[in-house]
Amino acid sequence: MKRLWIMVTLMMAMVVPLEGQAARLKDVADVEGVRDNQLIGFGLIAGLNGTGDSANRSAFTTQSLVMMLERMGISARDSLKQIGVKNLASAMVTANLPPFARQGTRLDVTLSSLGDAKSLEGGTLIMTPMKGADGRIYAVAQGPVSIGGIAPSGGGNTAGAQKNHPTVGRISGGAIVEREIEFELNQEQTLQLTLRNPDFTTANRTVGAINSLLGQPLAKARDSGTITLKVPKEYQDRVVEYIARLENLEIESDQSAKIVINERTGTVVMGENVRISTIALSHGNLNIRIRQPEETPKPATQRAAAGQQAQRPVQEEIARLMEMDEGVTLADLVNGLNKVGATPKDLIAILQAIKSAGALQAEIEIL
Repeated sequence: MKRLWIMVTLMMAMVVPLEGQAARLKDVADVEGVRDNQLIGFGLIAGLNGTGDSANRSAFTTQSLVMMLERMGISARDSLKQIGVKNLASAMVTANLPPFARQGTRLDVTLSSLGDAKSLEGGTLIMTPMKGADGRIYAVAQGPVSIGGIAPSGGGNTAGAQKNHPTVGRISGGAIVEREIEFELNQEQTLQLTLRNPDFTTANRTVGAINSLLGQPLAKARDSGTITLKVPKEYQDRVVEYIARLENLEIESDQSAKIVINERTGTVVMGENVRISTIALSHGNLNIRIRQPEETPKPATQRAAAGQQAQRPVQEEIARLMEMDEGVTLADLVNGLNKVGATPKDLIAILQAIKSAGALQAEIEIL
């Protein structure tokens, strides 16, 4: 638990950005239309060492095998019940088609077992068409499967240890693009920039930086996440050069105050703009009081005595009191809690309670 708390504290220290830190335009925004497209296909993996699908539990694997054999001129439908598929497994094949991919471009594919196969180790994916959302075939995948784990051989009947996840594999460069997605960037007269983290301040700063660089008002913000950018006459038919000139432009991005909490792992990530108002909070044996700057703090001896008197009737452990000025950041609160020995669960509970009291000026997102 102590090691986990140290990791949480270090993570918080790392995610607080430096004041005025800027990022390149290419790192905060995307050009509309320049994007990946997802592909999917159903394939059969052959050559497994007895670790494939069982015929009685994965009937679709046997049916797919029969259909494939019939397309190759081999009649196997009459012997459907006698076909064993222990060396065969069915899998979903997925890949991302990058923008401007041309015919012959190779893609990495991922294979995920659909049946009850124990492992895909040593298998070979048989030619599999890969379709897009429109139902058209854009690539064809085939090749030996590589996995990052091992499982007991012999269909799982022998004793042995399993390492990682042997029912998901990958083929590097296993798919070949057969159809291109038509998109003529050089013919565009107007471009749309989409901010990855929509924010009105960031959008306004981006428009100002672009117009200042170009010397004319060609950029205009449509909303907090979209910027319309006209292509000047001197860059007609040279849109790539135009984008290349802009994408390294330094943009000082802004962000709203936000805290992300993962209770399962004890992870807490925060932004730099989180602030806490005047509040007093008690959690277990921890007492936290955030005061206004003009308030005169009581001597430490009086505070300790007050804490002891309040806890004597219920026989609780003596509280460790921590005082902070109003407007402190969450980092200050975390550092204070770390000094008095709070755990990650304490911090998560405290943040949720402060938010419920309306004293935390930030959005809390729980994963």
